[in-house]
Parts: sequence; structure tokens; C-alpha cells
Amino acid sequence: MAGHSKWANIRHRKGAQDQKRGKIFTKIIKEITISARIGGGDTATNPRLRKAVSNAKSNNMPADKIERAIKKGTGELEGVIYEEITYEGYGPGGVAILMDVITDNKNRSVAEIRHILSKYNGNLGESGSVSWMFEKEGQIVLSSTSGEEDVVFEAVIEAGAEDFQINEDIYIISTTPDRLMEVRDILENLGYDIKSAEIEMAPKTNQKLEEKESELVLKLLDALDDNDDVNKLYTNFELS
Repeated sequence: MAGHSKWANIRHRKGAQDQKRGKIFTKIIKEITISARIGGGDTATNPRLRKAVSNAKSNNMPADKIERAIKKGTGELEGVIYEEITYEGYGPGGVAILMDVITDNKNRSVAEIRHILSKYNGNLGESGSVSWMFEKEGQIVLSSTSGEEDVVFEAVIEAGAEDFQINEDIYIISTTPDRLMEVRDILENLGYDIKSAEIEMAPKTNQKLEEKESELVLKLLDALDDNDDVNKLYTNFELS
């Protein structure tokens, strides 16, 4: 399977902080809305919406908020019209950065992203400039309170996962993209505490940077991730 960048692990920890600030709800609602607009409001026939709703429930989002987001996406309720764009760019040291954006104002979003990149010695690239360095991977995050490492490891491999990593208070499980929800459902039925299940863009190889440059990259990624329009953020950088 593809590699895991240092940012991927930091992002999972940031997710917990974002949840406390309510910030994570904003991004989940956008994902639910655009998923329903593109593929319809039925989770049985819209896999992307099913993932989004599943993650909303894992983050304890109230059912009425989920329902409203779906109805805004299908047009049953009035709401903002979102579009999604993927931007590609470079950070300090030439690290690759992929940004999946969901926005109601493309011009505003690209201006803000360009400003953030420039502030931290990065720049936007052309379409296709860095996306070839990544590949799709299913990724499930479990709370480490789900169980002992060996027991969880056996369960996830038995469920059909490809890889298993421990990162402080979470377990990160990798799957092929087509088996993501199948493995997730098996683990949920076994009683494991699912934090998220997403299709991620994992770097094929990681790029190592020295500590000083790495600190600047982390500040850049943090600023991009804090932008409300940036839905998902991927990079191939790694501390040496």
C-alpha cells in the first residue's frame, strides 16, 4: 500500500481538536451536501453520501443537521450551491500538496489558497503537476480504546484490511478503495469505535525535510487545513 505522511497522522489528531471547535461539522456538512447534489439523497445508492453520513454519525452530528444537509444538496431545501475543485501545489523544499476544495466561490477560494501558499514559501502548480505522486487508498480510523493492539490487528486483517498502524491514541487501517465500507461495516459490527472511513490520497513515497523546513511546511499545512473551503489536504512530506 501507499505510504503515510507525517501530516496524515497529525491531521487525525487535529480532527479531534476541530471537533471540539465545531469546525469539523462545517466540512462534513459541505461533503454531505455536495455528495447528495451529485449522486442523490439515498445512501443505499450513493456510496459517497453513505461515507459522509457515516462519518457525520461517528462525529456525533445530530440527525436533523444531517437530514438538512442532504435536503439542501437535493434541492428540497434552499441552500448554498457548492462546487468541488482539486488544486495542486508545492510547499517549502518542493513537497507535493493536494487540496480538495468545496466552495461556493471559486475565485475567493483560489485567491485565499494562493495567498496562504505564498506566505509560507509555497506556490500553486498546474493540474496534474503533483497528483501522479499519490494513489487512492481506503483509510479507517479507530479509537485505540477499541481494544488491545494484537486483538484489533487480528480483527482488521481478518476483515480484509491491507495495513495497520498505531498513532498515539488511534489505529489507522488501510484498505483497497473498493473494500473500504465493507471492512468498516465488519469492524463496526464487531463493536469497534469508528472515527472515520474515507478514501484518501496516500503518497507513493515520502519526501524527507530537515527540521527547520519541516516546521515551515507544518505551519503551511495547518493554515491550509484551517481554511473552511479546504475539505481534504494531502502531502508527501516527512521529517528526517
